[in-house]
Amino acid sequence: MKDFLAELIEIPGGSGYEEQAAELIAKEFSRLCDQVHTDSFYNVYGIKRGSVSLESGERPKVMLAAHMDEIALMVKDIDEKGFLRFTSIGGVDQRILLAQEVTVHGREKLYGIVSTVPPHLQDAGEAQKVIKMKDMCIDVGLPPDRVKKLVRVGDLITFRSPLATMQGSMVNGKSIDDRASVVILAEVMRELDRLQYAAEVYCVATVQEEVGTRGAVISTYKVQPDIGIAIDVTHGETPDAPKEDTYAMDKGIAICKGPNMHPGLTEKLIETAREYGIEYQISVAPGPTGTDARSMQISRSGVPTVLLELPLRYMHTTVETLNLDHIKSGARLLALFIASLEEGWQEWLKY
Repeated sequence: MKDFLAELIEIPGGSGYEEQAAELIAKEFSRLCDQVHTDSFYNVYGIKRGSVSLESGERPKVMLAAHMDEIALMVKDIDEKGFLRFTSIGGVDQRILLAQEVTVHGREKLYGIVSTVPPHLQDAGEAQKVIKMKDMCIDVGLPPDRVKKLVRVGDLITFRSPLATMQGSMVNGKSIDDRASVVILAEVMRELDRLQYAAEVYCVATVQEEVGTRGAVISTYKVQPDIGIAIDVTHGETPDAPKEDTYAMDKGIAICKGPNMHPGLTEKLIETAREYGIEYQISVAPGPTGTDARSMQISRSGVPTVLLELPLRYMHTTVETLNLDHIKSGARLLALFIASLEEGWQEWLKY
């Protein structure tokens, strides 16, 4: 589990540039499920079919979605000295950018650093101000003519921050949002191998979530599930964050409640967690969530959808911090929920 996460976050995969990540995920899924395929947008579908027969003959089709794309940068201009000007893909916080190490994915991979004028050379008072992204540049250490041969406007730039082990079961690194949830998909497949279930399960690693949940729209239309389950991250507790907007890092995965989520299925998830003694928290989203759950819910004629969220500290930075235990317990909860879809499962879908 940890090794897969470590390998996965190293793979470049900014929104719209997920091909390499999709290849690795498809390889991992192929060892764990009955069928794997990738669509033209690089959504990856892993399909597992239960062996239990239902008298009605109506197997529930369950779709689990976790996005593989990451926030990233893009080359916007190359100046006369060979420095790269850039813009963002997804919600990049410009305050974290200075001195970051990056990889520029040009004709060759280039190591670079995000830089600006040092404080010693700035005008009085300027050093205390937040530097804007438009005033930063990336230095790849090459002369201008060489840079222009290797880099083009529009090339992808990703952050360099491998998975780091902290105390206990905590880890940090880049792109844990939402590749930790992709790891949950793989763990659900492993858990299902130990259970008897009737459902047809689609584990989908989706693309372009950070720029509008586009992969979830495409894949939900394709699968046409009876039940949708989105897996994403939420804000983990930190001393300076409002308590009502954050969730404990050691109390289990969060089950989301709100109008975007189906009340009957949400309650069934909670009942399953209680029955098997799996720790969980309740998160609240009074409006549409910014996750794949929103697009899944309103696809085609509507899909009853639920949302599970991993508490994560320092979201959209290069040191996103996660408790690995939540991956394991979250996967177990999902597998047991799927196994509980027995005869009469359609009744759960009624409001």
